[in-house]
Amino acid sequence: MEEERWETLSSDSHFHDAHVTVATEEVRTPACSSPRRWTTVHRKAAVAIAALTVDNKLVLIRQERIPIRARIWEVPAGQIDNAGATGSAETEAVALRELREETGYELSRGGKLTSLGHFFSSPGFTDEQVHFFLAHPVELSASGHAHEESESIVDCRAFSFRAVADMIANNEIRDANTLGICARLAARGFIALEPAAR
Repeated sequence: MEEERWETLSSDSHFHDAHVTVATEEVRTPACSSPRRWTTVHRKAAVAIAALTVDNKLVLIRQERIPIRARIWEVPAGQIDNAGATGSAETEAVALRELREETGYELSRGGKLTSLGHFFSSPGFTDEQVHFFLAHPVELSASGHAHEESESIVDCRAFSFRAVADMIANNEIRDANTLGICARLAARGFIALEPAAR
């Protein structure tokens, strides 16, 4: 099969900070010989962690999210500051750090961190990719959480799979990271998402 060719002809940056770059780009795609213009948000890669306790409950945080003006339940997650770390032991270290900082949980003795691949959070406008990890089993660390006040994490709890399924069905869980990682876990047979009978 012939390799697909994507050619960036120009890129005009409109905004840049430590987290994102917004640029209008002119790109020639494999399917279209005429260049297309697209505004893209370039964002650092991130990690999202499904942390399961010894009794198979999923650890979620409740976080205030300013863009949507809401508090939502979600899995712990965070950006990878070192772009070269993606797919390496450094990425795993970021996942374990985010888990401990945001939830106060860490891998139990003999616990394992398993890579579950990655997904694109919203490929219509951003190139952000999120790397999924399963941490199992986890336990509360002696030092507790270490999240910053700016993260606005207001609660942390462990939920049964049935409770998580109900939260998804009732639109209480509605962020892409958590929905995506739950789908990946279910598809790979790590969890069963069966809501309570209606």
